[in-house]
Order: sequence, then structure tokens, then C-alpha cells
Amino acid sequence: RIYEEGRESIPEHPYLFETDVEICLIGGSCKSPIERFWNGNNMVYILQKARHNEESDLVEESKADDAIYTSEPLPKESSGPVALSVRRAKQLISLYTIVQNPNMTHLKISELVVLPPLWIRCDGSDPEHTCWLGAEPLKAGNKITGINFYMVTCDGPTADKTCFANLEELKMAHKMKHHSSIVMTKGFARYELIRATAIEDTIVESESNIYVDITWNTVDKILETPPLISAATLNITLESGDPRSPVYQLYRELQFLLALAEGLKTGVTEWPEPLESESAVELVQEFLTDLRKKLDGYCIPGNSNETEKIKCDTAAVDSSIKSIFSERGDLDFAEQLWCKMR
Repeated sequence: RIYEEGRESIPEHPYLFETDVEICLIGGSCKSPIERFWNGNNMVYILQKARHNEESDLVEESKADDAIYTSEPLPKESSGPVALSVRRAKQLISLYTIVQNPNMTHLKISELVVLPPLWIRCDGSDPEHTCWLGAEPLKAGNKITGINFYMVTCDGPTADKTCFANLEELKMAHKMKHHSSIVMTKGFARYELIRATAIEDTIVESESNIYVDITWNTVDKILETPPLISAATLNITLESGDPRSPVYQLYRELQFLLALAEGLKTGVTEWPEPLESESAVELVQEFLTDLRKKLDGYCIPGNSNETEKIKCDTAAVDSSIKSIFSERGDLDFAEQLWCKMR
């Protein structure tokens, strides 16, 4: 069903399978070069742990007979993907294989479909420290003839380059295993610019993150620095109300509006802490005094085209964002008053 819907348009949101698994369908038009790394021209499934689910131990015992999934998008409650246990991943690989096996006649599948390749994020809980399991159907025409299985293991991050095999040794091993005379290399890297914040020696996980995905062809050595010709994608996710957001002042203003609206309903208003040293009353009185002076000189020739730029609390907004959220200069009285009240 996901495959059929994806043939018309790749879904923006993941699907939910058996309450604990997220299924993402990645197509050739995917923006992230990392997700296009396997095969940029065809679709591929990426399976990972559903981000809204916390009871992973319970769902591991769930049976395949109870398999249900919906096309409703899942709530994004986590800043990044979460891996499944290796045991659960192997179960999903088995299900994926069984439903495409033409010899499983007892399943009574009316029409066999060769599905896109499947890749599952794993948590490395097995002795081999498996981080990915993959399966790719082999087909002749429209019929499936077999499935290739892949396993990617990882012992963890390290800065010691001496523990890695030489790139030429890897190429030779690949040529001997696959009887190939040509080996194409691709490199990829991810740089995390913002992930977690430290407050009083305590790491606080934030929903905000900024990272760069980089890919390039023709790798010269292991752990090489990405060359300047690399393709890079900047990924930015900002949590609502994050002080590091360039539109944080606009967020505070909207929160103030919500507080005023709630106050009209309940009759009680909790005022946010002011950013200005002067009180709102003093600011409004100063504004009215300046406005009166301006109106008194309105009829004097030469002053009709002069406008006074209103100074408001958006001075902290980043200059690049200002070009998008530029300040208007033709504010009416209510808008000018709001600039002081907020």
C-alpha cells in the first residue's frame, strides 16, 4: 500500500507499522544527499523506531498477525531517528522476504509485487554491533528471483585512523569478492552544528538541531575531509520558543497575544517578564507625547513627508531574517501602540 501510494507522490511523513515502527519511503527527489546515498534513482524503504513510542520492550513480543498500519503522519516528538533492536529488525526482514516469496502460496497473495529495497536502523545490541540491516530484491523483468541481504556493523566512533583498513585494501577485497574490475567510491559526512545545550554541567537535549549532510564522489582516503566540490545540504530544525531561533522575538510577541486572548476569556492575565527596563505605562506615555508633538507640526510645510521610524524590540533579529521579516514603516496608531505595549 505504501509502495502504491508512493508511485504517485513520495509521502512527506512516515507511516506507522504495528505501533512501534516508522516506515519512510525515500525517492529519487529526496533532498538529503545522505538518504540518496544508496540509490538515488529508485525508491527505498527506511525503517526505524516510532518516535512517539516509549514502551519498546512490550512491542517486541507483538506478533506479525496483528500487523496494521495507517497513513496518518506521526507526531515528531524527537529531533532525530531512533534505532530498532536487532531482534525486531530481523523479524521485519523476515516479513519483508516472506511476502515477496513466490513459493509461499499459502499466503494467497493475488499479485506479487517487487518492493523497493529495505533498510532498517539497528541499535547495535547484538555481539556484532549491527547498525543497519538491508534487503534488496533481485528480479528478472517483473518477477523476483531472489533477495540480497546486507549487514553493516560498527564498533563505535573513534578518532584513531590506524585501526582502519587502507582504502586500497578495501577496494581489492571488494574486487575479489564481487569479481569486479571497476570500483566506484562515494564519501559522506554529517556535521552537527547544534544538538544539545549544557546548563550548569547538565546536558539538556533540545528539539532544535542544525546539521550539514555532505556527499562526494571519488574518495582518496579513509576519513578524508570533504572536498570543496561536495554536495551539501543544511538541515535546520528549531523547537518552538527556542531562544536561539532568529524569530524568537516574534514568538514572544505571539505568546503575549495568546496571554491577552486568554485573559479576555478568564478575566485573569499572567504578564510575561518584560524585556524593557521602562514600564509599559512609561513607554506608552512617551509614545503619546511624541505623537502629539508630531501632530502639532503636521501642518508646517516641509514636515509632511518626514516619518519617524519606530524603535521596537526586533533589533535582536538576525540580519538575514530581517530581509524576510522586514519592518514596515507605514504603521497606523494601533500598530504603533502595540509596538510599545509588547
